[in-house]
Amino acid sequence: MCLGIPGQVVEMVEGYNNQLVWVDVVGARRKVNLGMLEDADQAALAPGDWVLLHMGFVVQRIDQAGAEKAMNGLELMGRARNTDDDEDLAPSESLPRVG
Repeated sequence: MCLGIPGQVVEMVEGYNNQLVWVDVVGARRKVNLGMLEDADQAALAPGDWVLLHMGFVVQRIDQAGAEKAMNGLELMGRARNTDDDEDLAPSESLPRVG
């Protein structure tokens, strides 16, 4: 299992054998590689589509609901546990919402 970060495709990058796209990840733009996607998914990818990213690669096309679910999972991982021994721990700031 890998940790996938959701992002939204903003722009296709010219050249590079059509293997690169610009993706918005919570307001930050990243240039990522499509080489791990199936050929049909690569050909169908367009600005506005949602994807999961891992280590600079698009690993899966998802819908907006999937992006929201992934971001919620990341948000949960960023919160401190609330136990009797750790009462002084403040929850970490939550990540911005997708969409």
